[in-house]
Amino acid sequence: MSKLFTIGELLIDFTPTQQHGSLANIEHFTKHAGGAPANVAAVCAKLGQQSALLTQVGQDAFGDFLIKTLQQVGVDTHYIRQTTEGETSLAFVALSETGERDFQFYRRQAADLLYKQEYLPSQLLTEKDIIHFCSVNLIESPMKQAHIAFIEQAHQAGCLVSFDPNVRLPLWQDEIACRETILAFLPKAHIVKLSEEELLFLTALEDEHLAVQTLFKEHVAIIIITHGAGGATLYAKNSHIKVAADMVQTVDTTGAGDAFIGAILSQFLQHQLTVDQLVAFCEQHAKSLLSFANRYAGISTTKHGAIPSYPALPLDKI
Repeated sequence: MSKLFTIGELLIDFTPTQQHGSLANIEHFTKHAGGAPANVAAVCAKLGQQSALLTQVGQDAFGDFLIKTLQQVGVDTHYIRQTTEGETSLAFVALSETGERDFQFYRRQAADLLYKQEYLPSQLLTEKDIIHFCSVNLIESPMKQAHIAFIEQAHQAGCLVSFDPNVRLPLWQDEIACRETILAFLPKAHIVKLSEEELLFLTALEDEHLAVQTLFKEHVAIIIITHGAGGATLYAKNSHIKVAADMVQTVDTTGAGDAFIGAILSQFLQHQLTVDQLVAFCEQHAKSLLSFANRYAGISTTKHGAIPSYPALPLDKI
């Protein structure tokens, strides 16, 4: 059976108990498991697929909570380390009236950034597996080197590589470093998911079609652009299709992008896609893929938090 392996941050999201407000004015928060790679692994597990996360958290109460939460939703946590050298990362989130977020991160001695290349399991991947990564852990750190090594393992095994930059500018020294790093890693992926804002950030091109075409380099075969409430567009090099999203009553968009790409990857896992099959499958099933992912992500925005908001099987209850 195919399996998803995600690598990167696992952290605590503190979300406000009140509906809207600024971080300066909010008085009460609720903790949730978070971190984009963890969220994506959780989505695939909830949708009946095998998934695992490779990362490191602190040997502290927050780290214990995160591991337990992932175990409860079915994510394989055997590759999550705990350390006393760093602390579990924290993120405080404020929500606007439209459910959009503002972040404040606490990760000066982040345990996840101390994850080393030598911690990677060897001979882990097969051609029917998928690895997925984001950009938060691509700042200069041991974890960045672990990403490089793990992506190389994936290419050697012949499995699919998925990249959702999930840009968080406050974590970077400057915008240039963020942009250059993402553009350096992007060609290593077969599947790239970007929001329309991230596409503009990376390319500085207003025309979406022209902007997307500049990113088809090296391994890149499929690019998906999300438009929030406007749906999403799937691009192959010579074709594209856009599917509108259903209207929902949005409460919290935290983890919605992760819900979307997780739903897409769950379908790839279910069909045990290989690199050679990816483009043809996406071109044939683009409408159903995007419709399913739009619906799943939309439902996730109707509840607070990321992992707690993700629906599980059976799908007829979604």
